[in-house]
Amino acid sequence: MAAAYAALVSAMNIINNLHHHPTPPISLHTKQVESLTQKINFLLKFLEGYNPHRGYSKEADPLESRIADAAYEAEHAIESHILDQLANNGENMSYDGLYEALKKVIEDMASIEEEAKQIQGRLGLQHQLHTNSTPSDSSRSSSIPQQSIMVGADDVKLQMMDKLTSHFRDLQITSIVGMGGSGKTTLARNIYEERLIKKHFHICAWVTISQEYSIREIFAAVLHQLNIGVDDNLREHELGEKLYQHLYHRRYLIIMDDMWSIDAWDRVRNYFPNNKNGSRIVVTTRLSDLASTLPKSNSLAMELLDEAHSWELLSKTVFRKEDWPLELEEIGKKIVKSCKGLPLSIVVVGGLLAKSKHERECWEDIWENLNANVNLEDDERCLKILYMSYKQLPIHLKPCFLYMGVFREDEEISMSKLIRYWIAEGFLKPISGKSLEEIAKEYLKDLIGRNLILCHRLDSIGNIKKCKIHDLLRDLCLREAVKERFYNTTSDNVAISALPPMSQARSSTWNVGQKPLNMSLLRIVNKTTFFQIFFQNDLFGHMDQLVNSRFLQIASYAIREGKFPCSIWRFWNLETLIVRHNSEVITAPTDFWYMTRIRHVEFYELRLPDPPEDQDGIVLGNLQRLGTVLDFKCSEQVVKKIPNIKELVFPNRLVTLNLSNLDYLTKLESLKCTFFGKCVINFPHSIKRLNLSGISQYWEDTLDKVCVLPHLQKLTLGWGRFNEGKWETTEGQFRSLKFLALKYCNYLEIWKIESSHFPCLERLHLIEVGKLGEIPLDFAEIPTLIEIVVEGCSDSAVVSAKRISEEHEDYYGEGALQVRVHLYDDNKAGLESLDSPNFCVKQAYY
Repeated sequence: MAAAYAALVSAMNIINNLHHHPTPPISLHTKQVESLTQKINFLLKFLEGYNPHRGYSKEADPLESRIADAAYEAEHAIESHILDQLANNGENMSYDGLYEALKKVIEDMASIEEEAKQIQGRLGLQHQLHTNSTPSDSSRSSSIPQQSIMVGADDVKLQMMDKLTSHFRDLQITSIVGMGGSGKTTLARNIYEERLIKKHFHICAWVTISQEYSIREIFAAVLHQLNIGVDDNLREHELGEKLYQHLYHRRYLIIMDDMWSIDAWDRVRNYFPNNKNGSRIVVTTRLSDLASTLPKSNSLAMELLDEAHSWELLSKTVFRKEDWPLELEEIGKKIVKSCKGLPLSIVVVGGLLAKSKHERECWEDIWENLNANVNLEDDERCLKILYMSYKQLPIHLKPCFLYMGVFREDEEISMSKLIRYWIAEGFLKPISGKSLEEIAKEYLKDLIGRNLILCHRLDSIGNIKKCKIHDLLRDLCLREAVKERFYNTTSDNVAISALPPMSQARSSTWNVGQKPLNMSLLRIVNKTTFFQIFFQNDLFGHMDQLVNSRFLQIASYAIREGKFPCSIWRFWNLETLIVRHNSEVITAPTDFWYMTRIRHVEFYELRLPDPPEDQDGIVLGNLQRLGTVLDFKCSEQVVKKIPNIKELVFPNRLVTLNLSNLDYLTKLESLKCTFFGKCVINFPHSIKRLNLSGISQYWEDTLDKVCVLPHLQKLTLGWGRFNEGKWETTEGQFRSLKFLALKYCNYLEIWKIESSHFPCLERLHLIEVGKLGEIPLDFAEIPTLIEIVVEGCSDSAVVSAKRISEEHEDYYGEGALQVRVHLYDDNKAGLESLDSPNFCVKQAYY
């Protein structure tokens, strides 16, 4: 379904992009556009509600494949004609071939639409019968799985048991959150079976909610475990009332396993009375967002196992209480390392090893094909469990999730790169009032909240910077993508082309050694070796083959004499342009200002020409990032051309800088600039991240403007001067600041603050602020402060950091603040004696 949805959205985006382009390379027949738009919108709506209730299958749904093929053909016809038109130097060409190709696509879609309408009717009737019928078997909801092996969670188990049996009398809800296979149910099961728990509660019941739940089944399952008969004629609310009566005045524990929707909780919550006697409910879920919305809930996140606990779990699974044979220990540790700490993976592999011959050669084969074996053993139990998470996704998230398979195994994936790829592939459906980047960030956060993607690293103000995907989930992505023909893979599970089959490959991102059969359809081109192999570094000599590209990342040697050719406008749909090089200044042609689809521009140094005066109101309304721009002219004419820019970067060799019109850029969020002389900046209130460096700049005038910015979260000041070597803040400043860094501010000697001046500060970094006598002690009173980094500062500053650490601990408890001190060689060795668990002192070297 992901491929069909992605293909439809992509086709619709191409049609819309042509329609809104100020100088489109081709024009489409109006009646055909209307017909295509109507049919694509119908099929999109159909897919959003299409759920044939099929379990996991190795075969793609035939109807979804037909939808994807029709959409691919529409894209192929349009983009191929664009290539031919531009190759013909803009001279008029016959549209007969395009017209006939789209006519056939429309006919195919009409046939699919008729079939879809029939399916809608049948599924609608089945859904009605399903919801009105009385369930014939409630065993799925009431069955309690047997206790299984649990390792690495003993402390968590005791902690949870303490919460469940605490003296807190109100009804409490505890949620256990984690990705599929992380051990949520195992932990809950082990707690549920404890004798202490059974003794503490008058009533204990276990119910599995699952994706396609029935409220009536839930009530019936609990009543059944209470040995209460259930009349089939009772309606849903009558069963709920009966359950309420039997729980009233009794201390109960209900385990609600595998909850997928807050709606399920909302529909049952009123039937669980708050008896004020210590009753408890435990919910296991893969959805972090769901856990956070449960009332009065304590959330517990399941972590992946470390190598020691992974080894313990594998040992218990394979050999139970027997000793591990020495000849298998080395290969066993390789196998357990490959499982990457996911309990479900370890247990499934352990089951396979237990059944196989206990011979090294046999286990070597298993290790080499680990992912395949994990998913094929035991009726593909592991894959089916993970597949449930994918199947439950809203359709707009499915292409985003499957796309994760194109990244290398264990790769730390940059959020910004991932978002640009998603946008370039064209499967993000526009939402009014939001940029595609904003939509993509919301989708990524949703997938992380569902525990399908792991947040690997946050930036200094708490935003997602890097993410990863577990190997088993990546394997699921690859399997589903190949099944749906969303992208192709090599024999060693490396994605080599995104979206349609190789004859219509969309990306050269991963197939460095294999040339796509149809270069004209490439959307993402980002390997410099690609040009060395196929273009002999002459990119623009082969430009006509890449005019439909949306993401272009090249090295500077592909650009001759530091200038882009004027024909850059041929890339009519280009969104991202990145040029990696060392020091050369690249001059853009005037045609840059006609590239209305461009969103992200990144150079070492780029010199922009003035916008042409005869542009007839053309603006770069999609442009989000522009860097690094030399001699930027912040005139009214220029800022009007980039109204939605969010990030600007200027190089580090500007003598003067006049950004007096910068406040016209009301959506600018990030600004980085370095200057050596006079600087005039009027900041827009939208600024969130600010990095300023000035060699001879006095900061007072600039800081008077900066400190009142209402959304500023990150501020980095480099070099510069303070009058009389003193900086004194006042009330009402830096209201949203989370991160503050001072670097090489050697003229700062005295710093006076009050804790209320930085009410949200989380991190303070002081790098080579050598003359600062001490860090203000008032920082100890800031409750949000979690980190101080001191590097290359005076001894007295280090000692003051220690006092801040101690006082902060007195105020807010041990471990709330971590301080890291980096000493250079000329620091006194005595400072190392200040080292403690929350105050780390290390030697650093230039």
